[in-house]
Amino acid sequence: MQQSFGSLALASLVSLLVLACESPVERPPPPENDGIYGFADGCYAMDATEPGSTDTRWLEPTETGDGFAFTARELGLGSRFFMKASDLGTYLFYDQDGRYLTSDEGPLLREEDLLSDILTVDDTYVSGAEWELQVSAHDATRFQLHHRRTGRYLGREGLVDGEANAAVIALYPQEGCTAHPELTLDAEGTVTPRTFDDGSLFGIVDTHSHVNSNFGFGGGGIFHGAAYHRLGVEHALPDCTMFHGPEGRFDLFGYGYDQGSDIDVNVLLPAFISGRLSEFNHHTEGWPEFTDWPSAPFSSTHQTQYWRWIERAWMGGLRLMVLHMTTNSIICELLVGEDIQRTRYSCNDMVAVDREIEEAYNLERYIDAQYGGPGNGFFHVVTTPAEAREVIAQGNLAVILGIETANVFDCFSVPREGFPTCDADFMRAQLDRYHELGVRVLFPVHKYDNAFSAGDGNRSFIELGNFINSGHWSSFTDDCPAGVPTVFDRGSVQFGGLNMPRDEYMSPAPNDMSGFEEHPIQTVAPFLDLVLEPALEGDYCQSHGLTPLGEQLLNEMMDRGMIIEVDHLPRRSYQRAFEILEAADYPAAGTHGTNYDGRIYAIGGVSKTGLGRCADPDNPHAMTDRLNQRVAQIVSMGGYPAEGFGFDLNGFAGGPGPRFGERSGCSTEQTNPITYPFTSYAGDVTFTEPRAGNRVIDFNTEGMSHLGLLPELIEDARHGGSTDEDLEPLFRSAEGYIRMWEHAEARAAARR
Repeated sequence: MQQSFGSLALASLVSLLVLACESPVERPPPPENDGIYGFADGCYAMDATEPGSTDTRWLEPTETGDGFAFTARELGLGSRFFMKASDLGTYLFYDQDGRYLTSDEGPLLREEDLLSDILTVDDTYVSGAEWELQVSAHDATRFQLHHRRTGRYLGREGLVDGEANAAVIALYPQEGCTAHPELTLDAEGTVTPRTFDDGSLFGIVDTHSHVNSNFGFGGGGIFHGAAYHRLGVEHALPDCTMFHGPEGRFDLFGYGYDQGSDIDVNVLLPAFISGRLSEFNHHTEGWPEFTDWPSAPFSSTHQTQYWRWIERAWMGGLRLMVLHMTTNSIICELLVGEDIQRTRYSCNDMVAVDREIEEAYNLERYIDAQYGGPGNGFFHVVTTPAEAREVIAQGNLAVILGIETANVFDCFSVPREGFPTCDADFMRAQLDRYHELGVRVLFPVHKYDNAFSAGDGNRSFIELGNFINSGHWSSFTDDCPAGVPTVFDRGSVQFGGLNMPRDEYMSPAPNDMSGFEEHPIQTVAPFLDLVLEPALEGDYCQSHGLTPLGEQLLNEMMDRGMIIEVDHLPRRSYQRAFEILEAADYPAAGTHGTNYDGRIYAIGGVSKTGLGRCADPDNPHAMTDRLNQRVAQIVSMGGYPAEGFGFDLNGFAGGPGPRFGERSGCSTEQTNPITYPFTSYAGDVTFTEPRAGNRVIDFNTEGMSHLGLLPELIEDARHGGSTDEDLEPLFRSAEGYIRMWEHAEARAAARR
């Protein structure tokens, strides 16, 4: 793929000898420009002079075609480059033949295909195609290029050391470039900042989102596809065969989740032993075909929130997003330990959380880069409700960072060797650290037991995961608190043989599961007979709730004005948490949909709702009935008349399905499907038929395949008979969420 260093060096030497015999070419004046950030998506030719010289040449392909050289004597003979921003002030140079300007050891290469951290499964990999544009150290009206991979600079004959030797370049606007590959937006218009007549912010909140799940699970390919990639869509959303295997047969995690309650243990367990499914699972093609994915309602392990899909949702009214960092170390260790998947770093929960936080800010930078500079994009991470108000008032998308993972702060239910003791001081220090990183929302517990609470009580394979994570038997009881809502902590216990309730929650673990990371199946094998015992039928719940440290965590979060997520608390924890919250008059967020018969609204909190997916000819408001029933309940509790979504995309929770076709869940015949074009709720954007590369996505028969089809979800409710008045509480929901956050900050101030 690459020309050898020796042959390219020889070509460069020949070029030098030719140049030595040529007359000088006086460089033209530098074109006007908007600075280092202003070249994104532009078409340019590049010339270069040595420091102190005005003798210029333009960059063009070498005679062999596999390199570049500054040999063209006229602007019109130089290569035309599409400059694709890979970061703020950093660019890919993509020529009219679809080749990149790259380098590795010195000579300038012309490559069609690039390696990346995705393809190499190496988190430290830096492409040789990225060039940082800097103002020249020798001429403030021109530029120099810093090579990101090597730290060297672009010189007239290749890479050079030190900016003192860097070539002085200028970029000349051209026409006729080949655009760098990218997904289409399928929307026209300009988002207009607006408020309601009463001064309330306009816009929808997605209270529960996972944009960067690909950086969870060790950062390999368990979850496939990125919200962005520095090298573009080809690397963000490539074919998943290298991770999920031919026909998706290595995607055991996705298969298990997508089967839901229909999962057959007798099918999945042999697959984990062999490392692959015995039959076809899914098509693997990503860019540009996207045969099977994205498909949020039906495919859990593929990206559904690529940045252009977020952009399209924003154009349809999305103004606030709560971006949770999530992962699951046990799932990661199982798939990696059995050599089914590879990782870029540790499976540890907090390692993944740190990378996901870093990538949230990197995504903000990347979008800013596409829009021409810092702060110019639509995606803005915020850390205060005042910042959120300002961003949304400008018509942009405010993003709040949160954490949703089991072993929060590495605070395990059973202490582990090599980790700090999780006491009150450590917990406070971790809260301060993540608050400093911008985190404002936190689930005290997720799927598994931790030092703050029993796990959320989810059944099926989560029972087995909790057993492995803690070394404790399951601890379910049928003596459950009455009237306490729960999303997960209910129903029968699938692995009845593992259920041996303990008296003391924080007692030493009776089972040593420390070998699981290296030998998953071997470690679990001695318990197989218990795993295969029948389920316990009935309504069971976790026998334990919040620990004293868990109660301290809630109080420390309240002291900091943080948003407390309650919907992964098991019933006993949920009940105790509400006693604490109500006594403090402190709001909470129930973003999986609980509201405790309205009690969450009475303390100023929020929940989430959705739109019905089936129209009813006898009830034109059928698709918004649930929303407006919730709003009536909120108002009755003294709250603001709004409630938003909590899609949980990229969180293995599905997505709104279709009204039409074989996969429709509607029991009555549906009419009036979406047609194109249609206009946004606000009237400022026109949406056309959505595409993913070469695939046309049919919302009517596929549902909300990715976040970018949020405008279709709203339009479909209108086609089902709902009025704009019915839908208004959704477009007030960003205001409602921010009011909850403001109340939290006010209560925190009162506690000081």
